[in-house]
Amino acid sequence: MKIIHAEHLGMCFGVKDAIALALETAQNEPLTILGDLVHNDTVLADLRAKGVRIKQSAAEVTTQTVMVTAHGASDRKLEETRKLGLNVLEATCPLVHLAHRSLAKLVYEGFHPVIIGKHDHVEVRGMTEDLDAFDIVLSEEDIAKLAEKTKFGVISQTTQPIEKVRHLVQLMRNRFPDSEIRFVDTVCQPTKQRQSAAVELAQKCDAVVVIGGAHSNNTHELVKTCSRHCARVHHVQTADELRAEWFFENDTVGITAGTSTPDSIITAVDQRLREFAFTSNPQPHQEPHYELRQMD
Repeated sequence: MKIIHAEHLGMCFGVKDAIALALETAQNEPLTILGDLVHNDTVLADLRAKGVRIKQSAAEVTTQTVMVTAHGASDRKLEETRKLGLNVLEATCPLVHLAHRSLAKLVYEGFHPVIIGKHDHVEVRGMTEDLDAFDIVLSEEDIAKLAEKTKFGVISQTTQPIEKVRHLVQLMRNRFPDSEIRFVDTVCQPTKQRQSAAVELAQKCDAVVVIGGAHSNNTHELVKTCSRHCARVHHVQTADELRAEWFFENDTVGITAGTSTPDSIITAVDQRLREFAFTSNPQPHQEPHYELRQMD
């Protein structure tokens, strides 16, 4: 069995910086993070083990200092938190800040804002909570429901695949040929790199393992991308979730990982696959059916 890694995989600089800031702060004073700093249970467990508290609302906070997650927050939410007398630290990824500024500029210039992303995602909530009117779209059906406007300003959640974003923007242009549609590309470079590398990886492999949190949007998108190019794709959070029966002795197995996946987990998955390689199932005469472990 041959094991190969995607050219780009794992933690991005925004996640690494957020974790470093949380750990540095927690060494000097009690710290509470508002929401999940990143969408990875292993990272969150490690933070809790080091004394960092994680709460979902400011009303639950008992420390003087709180931290906003890497996914960002609205100005309205930040102001509400400060009014409680709390010291607010921002671990917001700089590329999420850039998306916020791009959206604010479009609104200032009179464009009706449209955000390509998930309705319930924390990053999208941070983008929209300061707006009086906006639309969130993620499918052709969503585009079909849009009301006509003279000017549309479009940005994206930073972890959406750029090909999907461009497709939706083109659908908007097709549907509203008389409207001015200004698109600002806010998909972050780490997401683009990991998506592109995932395509290249999946095309070479008999099976692909995608490592990342159960609630990580960019990990789910990697699963979907790999599934378009490889018949057997398995999404795991840790090496313990791997199963030897998923693989065969002549397989080329690829590894990729979401932007909140620590290097230690990638290494553990690689090691477990190498252990499987010593005891691989014989290659069957007929390809069996595999269940795709994919989150919607």
